[in-house]
Amino acid sequence: MTATISPSDVYDKNLNFLFGSGASFGLFPTLSLGIQTDEGKSWSLEDLATHFENTGDERLTPLFMHYYRACIDPAQKFTIASAEGDSVRESVVKNYSTFIKNILQILQHRKPMEKRCNLFTTNYDGCFPLVADKILQQGDTDFVLNDGARGFSRRYLQARNFNTFVCQTGIFERHQTSIPQINLVHVHGSVYWRKDGDNIVVEYDDDSLGGLLSVDVLGRLQAFSTALEDKGATLASLPFPAFTQVERDAFWMAYKKLPIVNPTKWKFHETVFEEHYYQMLRMLSYELEKPNAVLITFGFSFADEHILNLVKRSLSNPHLQVFICCYSAGSSERLSETFRGYNNVRCVVIEDGVMDFTAFNERVFFVSPPAPLTAPTPISISMPATAPISAAPQGGVA
Repeated sequence: MTATISPSDVYDKNLNFLFGSGASFGLFPTLSLGIQTDEGKSWSLEDLATHFENTGDERLTPLFMHYYRACIDPAQKFTIASAEGDSVRESVVKNYSTFIKNILQILQHRKPMEKRCNLFTTNYDGCFPLVADKILQQGDTDFVLNDGARGFSRRYLQARNFNTFVCQTGIFERHQTSIPQINLVHVHGSVYWRKDGDNIVVEYDDDSLGGLLSVDVLGRLQAFSTALEDKGATLASLPFPAFTQVERDAFWMAYKKLPIVNPTKWKFHETVFEEHYYQMLRMLSYELEKPNAVLITFGFSFADEHILNLVKRSLSNPHLQVFICCYSAGSSERLSETFRGYNNVRCVVIEDGVMDFTAFNERVFFVSPPAPLTAPTPISISMPATAPISAAPQGGVA
């Protein structure tokens, strides 16, 4: 059976998105590694970090140095201008812009006071706010990207700010116009967050970002990082970089100040950030419990067990529909097994290729159809094993 996620089927629902690292692939690496397990499978960074932590392996420190160098530091230094001139990076930025504009077109057709949706992301990069700012600068689109922060010289993050909504009125207040709003919820933190006492401050123009690793440390880390990306390497061949205890302690002292979820058991180091993390999980839970709720996931592997279990619990809501957009047929099979028995889960997969961000925008979730193709491109929705095939929704092209 072929289908797509038609905006006409979700525009009047309580619409929620959950985006993972796959959305930013091309700008930043995912947590997948090349190094192999003894069974011949590739380690993921979170699995290897958890393994090192549980076994007391001292290579945990260089692994987190690699994680910072490869994933965090590039996100801290990213700007829209830095992607210009690189076709791959420009394509990712364009995909973020296309996705935001698709959402806004959907929201424009909703009733007043209902022109909003929630965009949950485990990414801590600035792609959504920076691209949204670029769209607003063009001056032909009016919307609000609500990141939960309020203030002037210093903007503070509070969960209650996601409940606000912006309207415009006429001069004599005889009419009101709702402004489309996207609530941007960083459930794993953001590189733009900082701890300020018992509060979280959001700063998009902080010039102090980055710089945890010296040039000398980076040089000694290179062989270790190369081995992690080598599909012919195993843990037995993974080198042990020579770092002094002073260098290790200095790294951890600086690293633990970062406002992001750690890829070992998904924990924050700071209580302030952890409290906000659980507030955002509760917000996701509340949204999925609402009538006519829809959750569309993309680039998300459900490696975060907190979110996985939360979504499973929410599936007891018979009015909730979850669409899991899978990168490949293999990931579709794995996630179909993970959600076996839940009739309100659909795993969407492109049968003749992989679902990157471009394919998601052009072939799965779009408002205006792309240019006609010479032949139809099959897209399938796979069902959990116990669910009847007839239960699959009929999609259409908006």
